[in-house]
Amino acid sequence: MGKKGKFYTVWKGKKPGIYDSWVACKAAINKEKGAQYKSFPTFEAAKKAFNGSYDDYRGKKITTSLSKAELDKIGQLNYNSIAVDAASSGNPGIMEYRGVDTQTAKELFKQGPFKQGTNNIGEFLALVHGLAYLKKNNSNRIIYTDSRTAMSWVRKKKCNSKLKESKKNEDVFELIRRAEDWLKTNTYTTTIVKWETKAWGEIPADFGRK
Repeated sequence: MGKKGKFYTVWKGKKPGIYDSWVACKAAINKEKGAQYKSFPTFEAAKKAFNGSYDDYRGKKITTSLSKAELDKIGQLNYNSIAVDAASSGNPGIMEYRGVDTQTAKELFKQGPFKQGTNNIGEFLALVHGLAYLKKNNSNRIIYTDSRTAMSWVRKKKCNSKLKESKKNEDVFELIRRAEDWLKTNTYTTTIVKWETKAWGEIPADFGRK
């Protein structure tokens, strides 16, 4: 069972949860009568299953749309990380963003909702907030984002949104200025990594509005 790329959901055992190796999974179910567990090709699939019922998955074959070569190229999901994401109801529209622990999806920080913003702005602010959060906590964790635009803006230390500032969004633009200033006056060693949705499912910080 323990081939590269598998994740293990344990519904019933010594310590229910999601594991990224068969060794860890086995330790969680060893000698447990009636243990309930199953392997999945992605973390998100395992997470979704954990939030559901074992009976919904028992005896069913779970597959991924990506080939083994594609999964090998992407590599393993790094649990020593946080994940950030944003949501916007309309573009522009009501916007918010947050950061979570990748493995547990525990919320670490959240801002909003704001009256007017865009998804790209939210993704940018979330990423900078995540970088500041990790630096403040002297953490060696990496940070995942599913936005290439946000990654580009962070590299350039500039939010290149076409949204015009107004009374309705002045709080968002104040955050943008603070974020840009932070990038220009701080250094960081955190590795920013693109979240591979096709391999791992939706990013754990996703607001679930798709």
